[in-house]
Amino acid sequence: YMGRLLRQEWAKQPRRFTAEPRLYLPLACPGATEEMAAREMLVLYGSQTGTAQDAAERVGREAKRRHFHCKVEALDDYQVANLIHEPLVMFVCATTGQGDPPDNMKNFWKFLFRKNLPPTSLCQMNYAVLGLGDSSYPKFNFIAKKLHRRLLQLGGSPLAPAALGDDQHDLGPDAAIDPWLSSLWEKILALYPLPPGLCVISPDVLLPPKYTFQFLDEASGDLCRATLQPEGALSDVPSESNPFCAQMVSNQRVTSESHFQDVRLLEFDITGSGIEYAAGDVVMIQPHNGAEEVRLFCDLLRLDPDACFTLRPTEAGTSLPAHLPQPCTVGYLATHYLDITCVPRRSFFEFLSHFSPNELEQSKLQEFSSAQGQEERYAYCNRPRRTVLEVLSDFPHTTYAIPWNYLPDLIPPVRPRAFSIASSILMHPNRIQILLAVVRYKTSLSKARRGLCSTWLASLNPQNGELPCFRPIKTPANRMGCVGRGIGDYLSVTFVCRPTPNNSVPNYQEKKIAIE
Repeated sequence: YMGRLLRQEWAKQPRRFTAEPRLYLPLACPGATEEMAAREMLVLYGSQTGTAQDAAERVGREAKRRHFHCKVEALDDYQVANLIHEPLVMFVCATTGQGDPPDNMKNFWKFLFRKNLPPTSLCQMNYAVLGLGDSSYPKFNFIAKKLHRRLLQLGGSPLAPAALGDDQHDLGPDAAIDPWLSSLWEKILALYPLPPGLCVISPDVLLPPKYTFQFLDEASGDLCRATLQPEGALSDVPSESNPFCAQMVSNQRVTSESHFQDVRLLEFDITGSGIEYAAGDVVMIQPHNGAEEVRLFCDLLRLDPDACFTLRPTEAGTSLPAHLPQPCTVGYLATHYLDITCVPRRSFFEFLSHFSPNELEQSKLQEFSSAQGQEERYAYCNRPRRTVLEVLSDFPHTTYAIPWNYLPDLIPPVRPRAFSIASSILMHPNRIQILLAVVRYKTSLSKARRGLCSTWLASLNPQNGELPCFRPIKTPANRMGCVGRGIGDYLSVTFVCRPTPNNSVPNYQEKKIAIE
């Protein structure tokens, strides 16, 4: 109750940003020498849902505390030909589906398993592999295990056995990651001892942010707001880095109003995109946060949603966030980029603990970010599916003190959601249809929850010209798919049996399938 009163009072004075960053503690201890130049570490990750990326960022922060020049990068963003020159590499990779690599490491995966690679390719490299998976699947951490073996075949020197994090563990993958990292850092420091005069930077010291915000004056801000473009609008060629903005043409509920679940048939116009698909293909949709959530977020942090800024990387070589225009507004950042309704991970509480001016709040945040407090964090956050917004509301003094430069470090980006395509391009040229079940449920605390993407899509009105963004998925050469959908009372499914050898003459059958 007191927190609500404080937030109401703060909301009366909207927060205006300036270009000056807040003060943070220094990165290094005194006495740094030229030996620092040789302390290079590379952290590469393959992540589908963001968990592996979060773990990789954690490894990168711990490396910087040990005075390594560390770069964290997705595997497919890295120039794999340079791997032969890397002395120390940490691989963090998830396993998706039935033993498949994440989308952002598939190119790396294909290259690494070329048969013509010599067995001494990586003889200069020390490495370690951290895997993230789910033991309820038959191929548990298959990618990490196979990657570890392949690096060994190519001459790499393993620093430790592959760590296998398990989502099914009561404490999540951290149960395996924490002891493995502690042991690994001991081995790494034995190989790469700290230069004289330096010590491991304490966890109490706040590292610099990844980016700094440079806010624009009113005249530049007006120009920024007038020319701000949604992601993907600057190019006519759709790609993974530049999604195609499609026009919604139909939003139809296919279940009755009395049915317990709201299932929608959504149709989008992809004319001019060049996107082709076949039965069984998947489309990725980039969702947006709702206006009410964005308003609450700005109120909690006293942000001015109309303030314009540009982002600048703190360290050379750090790439700017994808799909975030430069310059940008705070409102656009909160709507299109920051995942303010996700369940926060451990790193979220770690960052918050540094910002808190309140002793009681800081103590609880430090507990949630410690290895000993993971059971408490799961009980507070993961089991009831508390969101970033709800946690920020529970810690009002800390929320008010968050420096804007740390927002991209604190809150992960909104990730695209995958949907199976429910239409045939033969019957619906230049159209994509998906069947969508709107996610609504109650937590263990009887608190209502809504799915971010499904709720946003269901709320769109085709008359308003709103543009969800699509990422085309490459179609395999052998076009054969069979999709059984389990939502709704009665579904009309188009099943493409087989194409002709030259794909010149459509050959398909349309079947009606009743779902009991």
